[in-house]
Amino acid sequence: MPLRLFSRGLAAALLAAALLAGAVSVSPAPARAEEAVFPPSSRFGFKPPSDMTISKRFTGFERIGGGAMLSVVELPAGAYPELKQSFTDENLKTQGLVVQSREPVTLDGGAEGVLFTGEQTAADGQGMPAARKWLLIVGAKEVTGIIIAQAAVEAETDETMRGMLTGVRIRGALSLDDQIAALPFRIGDLAGFRPVRALAGNSVLLTLGPRDQVTNLEQPILVIAQAVQQPTPQEQRDGFARASLYANQTMKEFIIERSQSYRQNGIDWHEIVARAVDIPSGQPVVVSQTIRFNPDGYIRAVGVTRADQRETMLPLFRQVVDSLQPR
Repeated sequence: MPLRLFSRGLAAALLAAALLAGAVSVSPAPARAEEAVFPPSSRFGFKPPSDMTISKRFTGFERIGGGAMLSVVELPAGAYPELKQSFTDENLKTQGLVVQSREPVTLDGGAEGVLFTGEQTAADGQGMPAARKWLLIVGAKEVTGIIIAQAAVEAETDETMRGMLTGVRIRGALSLDDQIAALPFRIGDLAGFRPVRALAGNSVLLTLGPRDQVTNLEQPILVIAQAVQQPTPQEQRDGFARASLYANQTMKEFIIERSQSYRQNGIDWHEIVARAVDIPSGQPVVVSQTIRFNPDGYIRAVGVTRADQRETMLPLFRQVVDSLQPR
């Protein structure tokens, strides 16, 4: 994918999500202010105030009881020059950040950065609490970072939030094994699958076969991710599961064969098996989506295989899913 499309497409979407993120959840084990703390799987560490903890909802930190947050998005090293060029005041305003100042900064290990300070606004000017915003883009030798901090007006000083961002520490790349170990869930039985990529500290991509880069679905894939949110009421779970399936933008023409809730080992689950068409390849596929509902959210597993492999792969998808456990 060209860098221009990467930074202005994916990075813009991630930036928008981070700029609009709230800070409401409560996480245990507050961080110790005297040492850099790294969110799971992240290469960027910070020295947060003692009442800010590692978030369960995104890669970053939240204040106990709300009022302040910091989130991190990691991109390839080559993305930094394009971000620096495209993050104009006008572009950031469309993402809800009115820039009041920008300044170049030198960060850990001599990494280059630009720090933006401003205020958050909603597109319609309504429905959004007043908030201060700090946005730092980081260009290190091996990684690019987009770091967004937010605090309600008078909830935190500019000095504290600026210090948290500009005091960022950058560590070396984590091994895949380390990233898997940091996931918020365990996979007890891989059923022949192997992990090839961990994402955002809360999800993993697995495949069955020798290739790490899967094209044209020559190998089955299975994606498992955890989300933290308010529990989904029982009567809404079927609709929630269907909406989650239809939100997948790499497939079309879904035909649901089975959609059912079930209870297993004291846990509530929902499973959908559907036929669809893989958009990149045009091939008919079978999709298995299983959601394990937890008190503080859910774990969602989506397996995709060619239609001619369904009899072999559906039982293997289920074998992996049955072994999932929150940490």
